[in-house]
Amino acid sequence: MARYEHLPIYKAAMDLTVYIEQVVRNCSRYHKYMLGSDLRQHSRELVTLVIRANSRPDKLPVLHDLRERLEAFPVLLRIGKEVQAFQTFNSYAHAAELVVMLSRQNEGWMKSQGNMAVIPAGV
Repeated sequence: MARYEHLPIYKAAMDLTVYIEQVVRNCSRYHKYMLGSDLRQHSRELVTLVIRANSRPDKLPVLHDLRERLEAFPVLLRIGKEVQAFQTFNSYAHAAELVVMLSRQNEGWMKSQGNMAVIPAGV
């Protein structure tokens, strides 16, 4: 089993997941169970994908999947902002900043793996 706790991308994914848990805890009941549930599930999936990528010799397919999930995450955040699920704009902005930081780290990891390989869609 590969170690992953030392990875900056793992730490960033965990920071995002913990922050989302805190945000959802403070959401209204109406938003907590639908949008909050989606945010929590997606943030946990990001952590799982980081762990999965670290444990595989061929990391690129998993890193591409992580990229796709990271590209979809801001949509959920934006929906939360628009329906006022976040208590303050700053809580939305901080979550968005964490996603951007995680995306940058994922891109760097992909480049270090030799992103020149073409990954077919749906892999």
